Amino acid sequence: MAYTDIDKSDDYFNTKLYTGTGATQSITGVGFQPDWTWIKCRSNAHNHQSFDILRGATKQLFPNLTNVEQTGATSLTSFDSDGFSLGNATGVNGSGQTHVAWNWLASNTTASNTDGSITSTVSANTTSGFSIVSYTGNGIANATVGHGLGSTPSFIIIKCRSGAFGWYCYHKGIDATAPEDYFIRSDTTGARVNSPAVLNDTAPGTSVFTLDTSLSSNGSGYTYIAYCFADKKGFSKFGKYTGNGNADGTYVYTGFKPAYVVVKRSDSTGEWYCWDNKRSINNVQDKMIVLSQAYTEYSGSSWNYIDFLSNGFKIRNTDATINGSGGTFIYMAFAENPFVTSTGIPGLAR
Repeated sequence: MAYTDIDKSDDYFNTKLYTGTGATQSITGVGFQPDWTWIKCRSNAHNHQSFDILRGATKQLFPNLTNVEQTGATSLTSFDSDGFSLGNATGVNGSGQTHVAWNWLASNTTASNTDGSITSTVSANTTSGFSIVSYTGNGIANATVGHGLGSTPSFIIIKCRSGAFGWYCYHKGIDATAPEDYFIRSDTTGARVNSPAVLNDTAPGTSVFTLDTSLSSNGSGYTYIAYCFADKKGFSKFGKYTGNGNADGTYVYTGFKPAYVVVKRSDSTGEWYCWDNKRSINNVQDKMIVLSQAYTEYSGSSWNYIDFLSNGFKIRNTDATINGSGGTFIYMAFAENPFVTSTGIPGLAR
């Protein structure tokens, strides 16, 4: 039997809950210095905010918007050894407002990568299968960008920093004859779209991903950030499932107990939905955040119920955007516990 290389998942991904003070504060307890932190206010309809080590603290992108990168001097002000520090900006630290921060570890360093025809700057963690990549577009078809993973990405999110374009995603689970012919946007409800201009109709490889001439991914002189993920046994999983339209919904095997799950319908319209094990500590998972909108957290609504199980997750509702009969849904999941650790000891069931 093959075992996972990662026994303690929260060494690489961790969700942190906190309450805003309206004054500077440091958030600790993440367990590592994050390289990518995504913050959402749960109690108020503020925009999602994304910060990473390559762009630097205070550099804001808004995952539910197409806006260019902004500098928020009072937003996330530093990445720290056990978390991050905040200024008094309302969107990340409003007084009395509740927040969630999802944190990923890359390498805590940056390096130049010349694997592609475009030189990139990369922070990569080959153990957990996560890298952050920055590059400047050249407007040339069939351009390649090094991602630093050493394995094939299953999911890539690309955002133009200097232009007001959407968040364009490659996902291996998009149900099409050739998934690399399609992209899906994470800032909209739209279904998959067939467009060779984004990824050049070319599947990513173990060292590079390929671009065409779209301004959304490779405009000459435009700057970009990309978040790249590879499947890692026992830690992360990217795939698809088919809905059954039943409250006793589809079961999805991941090989671990999830800490974090995102679902998006790919063959039709639907929001990007997110659950984690810190906002809901028991099944059913009834606290859901919409990643593609600035909405407050949904809680206690049966249409968004799912269960986190010892080796996967199970849909517990009939809603068409999560479990429509015959529908195709893509997902991403990160582990709380592997189903079987490197020592052969089972992970803990919920």
